[in-house]
Amino acid sequence: MSSREQKNYFSILKRYERKFENRELEDYKMLLKRHKDDEDLDKLSMQKLKDIYNKYHVNREKKNYDQFFNLPPQDNSEDHSS
Repeated sequence: MSSREQKNYFSILKRYERKFENRELEDYKMLLKRHKDDEDLDKLSMQKLKDIYNKYHVNREKKNYDQFFNLPPQDNSEDHSS
């Protein structure tokens, strides 16, 4: 795993820290400490990080804002000549 990818995971997960469960938070803090020490994560540690990433970032609820961008229905009978 490249350190750039590792850094990317941590920067994204930083936004979700407050949502982590206790065990995830412990794991995350341990992994973050290793990351700050410029240590590359091993395969198992990287898998833990990816699991947390997949749970919180990839599977997050996507809000639907279409209602704010839909145009009101147009009346096609604009011919007012009578």
